[in-house]
Formats: sequence, structure tokens, C-alpha cells
Amino acid sequence: MRYLTTKNRAILREMVVADFKVRYQESVLGYLWSLLKPLFMFAILFVLFTYIIPISKGHEHYGIMLLTGIVMWNFFSETTTMGANSVVNNGDLLRKISIPRYLMVLTSSMSALINLAINSLVIIVFAVVSGVHPTLEWILVIPIFVELFVFSLGIAFLLAALTVKFRDITYIWEIFLQGGFYASVIIFPITMVPESVRDYFYINPIVQMVQDARNFILGSSAGVETLWVDVDSIWLTIAPFAVILFFAVLGAWYFKRRSPYFAEDV
Repeated sequence: MRYLTTKNRAILREMVVADFKVRYQESVLGYLWSLLKPLFMFAILFVLFTYIIPISKGHEHYGIMLLTGIVMWNFFSETTTMGANSVVNNGDLLRKISIPRYLMVLTSSMSALINLAINSLVIIVFAVVSGVHPTLEWILVIPIFVELFVFSLGIAFLLAALTVKFRDITYIWEIFLQGGFYASVIIFPITMVPESVRDYFYINPIVQMVQDARNFILGSSAGVETLWVDVDSIWLTIAPFAVILFFAVLGAWYFKRRSPYFAEDV
């Protein structure tokens, strides 16, 4: 992939703006859907797991924990799903105009990043209304989001290149996301996982990032388990970061290797 020059940055900016506008231009509520989708999901799960299946018992700020997990998971899901289809959906553009292929994946990723920023404001408002006092630790959520972006982008590049060759990849990925949602402690506290296997859940980078974000937002006094405090093994401590690095490098390498053949394959 070529360096992101001034020209390419300008192209990327225009593509992101166009993508974000087109996504909501035919809907009545427009950009509000970027807020309503995670909020509807949050409301349903909050009622279900607070009043019907009370797994929130003993967790004062379960709502904030749940909303944080949903927002982060939605970003991961949106970035990888849209990224997987980004090259295939722009097949006509590839054959007509010579532009860096990676800009197509970056466009969908940046659009998802805008949604993440908007939804993060909702988390802040909900946390303040719920009685959580803002602290400087909230700033530490930003590096967590950067980590989430790198991980999601690496997988998006890999899926985009694979989807050009194997169209079934998108369907397989949708199934994986359904299972991954329940395996990433989004809807339940990690303390509900048996202690014998709990530490191994942190191999999944999403678990590490969600738990860290919850800890920074609620504060260490809330008792949110994290990789740094509750895992003794050095190998398990570095495992999620090794996974992120692996997929970032693999995704970039494979996308670069396959990109010269995209125009003829799509």
C-alpha cells in the first residue's frame, strides 16, 4: 500500500463524506440511526438482563458496562463487515478509476469511526446521568479505541481481500460475529465466567479492550476485572496484543499482495 499522500488524504476525505451521506440519505431519521441502533439494542438487553434474567445483580453500573460493550462491539462489527464488502461493492469504480485500493477499506472504517465518536458521547452522557463522576482516567479510553481501530482495520483488510476471491466469506463472517458477540463478555460481567477458564478469555482482544474501557470509565473502585490486575501469567498478558499485531500485519500484507488482481477478480 502506498503512503497516504496529501492527494490520497483528500480522496479519502471525500469518499468518507460521500459514504456517510449515502448511507442515511434515503432514511427519514437520517444520521439519528447511528445513535438509535445501539440504543435500541442496549434498551432491549438492559431490560432483559436486569428484570427478566437478572445477571446485573451486584453490579451497580451494569447499564454503563453494557452500553460500553455494545458500542465497541458495533464498531468492530461495522468496520469488519463493511470492510469485507468494500472492494467488491466498488468493482465498477476500480475498473474506471485508478485509485489506491486500500482507500476503499479505510473509507468504510473511517465512517464507522465517526459513529463510534458519536456513540461515545452517548456513553459519557449516560455515565454522568447515572452518577459516575468524570475523571482523568476517561482520557485513557482513547488509546483503547485506537487499539480497537487497529485490530478492526487489520481484519477488515484481510476480509476485503478474501471476499474478492471467495464471496462466501461475508456469510461465514456474519455467523462468526453472532457467536463472537456472546463470547466477548458484552452482555454479562466477566466474573460470571468460571475462574478455571476466565483468564483465557483475555486472549480475545475485544474482551481485554472492553474490560479496560469499562474500568477507565467507572474507575478502579468499581471493581471491574481487567487483564492487568487479575491475570498473573505474562504470556496471557501479552496474548491479546500479539493477536492484534498478527492480524494487523497479516491483513495489510495479504491485501497488498492481492490488490493488483482486484480489478479483474471483481
